[in-house]
Amino acid sequence: MTTLAPPPTPVQDGRHRAAAPPVSRARRLFLGAPEDPRWARPALWAILLLATALYAWNLTSITGNTFYDAAVYSGTKSWKAFFFGALDAGSFITVDKPPFALWVMGLSARVFGYGTWQLTLPMVAVGVGSVALLYRLVKRDFGVVAGTIAALVLTLTPITVAINRDTNPDPVLVFLMLLGAAALLKAVRTGRLMPLVWSAVAIGFAFNTKMMQAYVVLPAFFVVYLWATNLSLGRRIRNLAVATVALVVSSAWWMVVVDLIPASSRPYIGGSTDNTVWDLVIGYNGFGRIFGASSSVGSQGNGASFGGSSGLYRMFNDIMGGQISWLIPFAAIALAGGLVLRGRAPRTDARRAALVLWGGWFVLHFLTFSLAEGTFHPYYVTAMAPGIAALAGAGGVMLYQAFKEGPVAKWGWVLPAAVAASTVWAVVLLQRVSGSGTVYTVAEAVAALGGALAVAGLLAGRFMRRQKLIGLAAVAAVVALLAGPAAYSVSAATTASTNGTNPTAGPNTGGGMGGGGGQRPSGSAPSGTAPGGSGSSSGSSGSSGQSMGQPPTGTGSTGTGTGTDSSSSSSSQSESGRTAGGMGGGTQVSSAMITYLEKHQDGATWLVAVATDQTASSIILESGQPVISMGGWSGSDDAMTLAKLKSLVKAGKLHYIVVSSDGGQGTNSEIATWVKKHGTAVSAYSGLYRLDASDVG
Repeated sequence: MTTLAPPPTPVQDGRHRAAAPPVSRARRLFLGAPEDPRWARPALWAILLLATALYAWNLTSITGNTFYDAAVYSGTKSWKAFFFGALDAGSFITVDKPPFALWVMGLSARVFGYGTWQLTLPMVAVGVGSVALLYRLVKRDFGVVAGTIAALVLTLTPITVAINRDTNPDPVLVFLMLLGAAALLKAVRTGRLMPLVWSAVAIGFAFNTKMMQAYVVLPAFFVVYLWATNLSLGRRIRNLAVATVALVVSSAWWMVVVDLIPASSRPYIGGSTDNTVWDLVIGYNGFGRIFGASSSVGSQGNGASFGGSSGLYRMFNDIMGGQISWLIPFAAIALAGGLVLRGRAPRTDARRAALVLWGGWFVLHFLTFSLAEGTFHPYYVTAMAPGIAALAGAGGVMLYQAFKEGPVAKWGWVLPAAVAASTVWAVVLLQRVSGSGTVYTVAEAVAALGGALAVAGLLAGRFMRRQKLIGLAAVAAVVALLAGPAAYSVSAATTASTNGTNPTAGPNTGGGMGGGGGQRPSGSAPSGTAPGGSGSSSGSSGSSGQSMGQPPTGTGSTGTGTGTDSSSSSSSQSESGRTAGGMGGGTQVSSAMITYLEKHQDGATWLVAVATDQTASSIILESGQPVISMGGWSGSDDAMTLAKLKSLVKAGKLHYIVVSSDGGQGTNSEIATWVKKHGTAVSAYSGLYRLDASDVG
């Protein structure tokens, strides 16, 4: 078969690059390689500037995920809390994720001081870095045009814009996975062992960011290296074995260290059922996410409605469609067409290896996220975006070349069909939100008209042999296919108030998560928030209520704050009405109560003990003081036992505990009964009890 894709960029020997004078390296950085078109590097800088603007617009107004914000704040107060990823500076319980992303944000906060932009700045940086890295990877094998399209698609992926403006760990996860892909492709090209080892290390760090999700791409990595590397089969297997050891070590070191430390000397592992990181890996953050079968409440499938019911249609439903699915039809056709075009290439063909990598990245994530029956949030799918973007760029250019040069009967319809399929789907998505705003109406018109002109121009240009018309039609196709994602992305960047726990882009589609909002399966506010708070649907277009609480004002150096809530649209989160959950369900944790607790802390390590992470993180950020979460995220963790509570009270480390009058969701009845029997109720605040050493007996 005739090779229709553009030739790969010439590979320079590493020693030659190292010997290049500093001036030449700087010129290459800012102006691009001499063989690149003159427009290439300015286009890249423009895309990176666009990404920075979208991800960092009005940065100081971003609320972020208060759950992780509180853990980062605690890490700035205690190196022990920093290492373990503890929610509170007293290190009673950890968050339910490994701490690498918290470390990244925590170091920024320690250097620049604690505040909104200090936490979100690293996320913006890795988000823009992912765009630049994807450009480099795609450009190397498929040329400048492909790299530019891939970078632009990733930049404008709506859910990627939303999550890069948040403090969830996913932007760090994506960047580390792309670093792993870059090292893998280098190992395939050169046959050297060390790039493969570094690829494994990058995925290991990704594991310490979000555990098993980092491993979704591993089957594609193994297949690409085993198939395409120009080494004997024995050496390929040996190198993979060495890289596997590196993967295990870089993934497991933190887990092993933590699990070897006696439980009495470290925090409880939040989300686990037996206080070990290993259980968290295979349960709550592992098979529980896929099969919804774990003894941990959060892994039993009750969170599936955040992204709709599991199944192959999930990525296209009302909740998820506008976040990620715009170019899925195009990417799927481009992948199939690209593989056919490279069908007779040698085993070690670099372009086919790259196609298999990006195709595997896309397909593996698509199947994992679509079929997952456990807890699933829309922002997870940002990890799928690089695969779609790379296929849109690389596969699109290959189809374009085949369309221009290949046999009409064989290739004269594939590119127009791909453009038409994604254009029709874009119009369907925009029809779902018709009436939500002018920007979506304009986007729908651009997508429909631009797509029609693109398809007509491609066909007319091909049969009339007008190359210029084909080129103009291809540009029109890019504009048409990115109009919808651009509208959603602008909405995500300019929305004043978003849901830090479940960030999404675009308007509310009625399914629960549009516009940064969302709702629980029951439609009620989740435990630990007031209506309109984290996880609830605001019912407004493009905005939703924020999570409870906010970081203490200023840099956080004093450890205290003003305790005001910044959400102007959610009056139910005012000073008088933050609802505690779990053991404290039904109890109003107000700013007045927090002020009372601070005044009567009497030297205790922890300000108060509450039922869930959501309530605890809110109080931590408002007061700047350590707060115990007795039941973790869902209220079901066995972090607090009656014996442990008595020990803390007897040692003077804890004086106050919140329990509800009716027990509440997830209540440890033994603790609640004992507290009500031996504690002194604070009459001004329902559910608040004081305990002193004399009460233990």
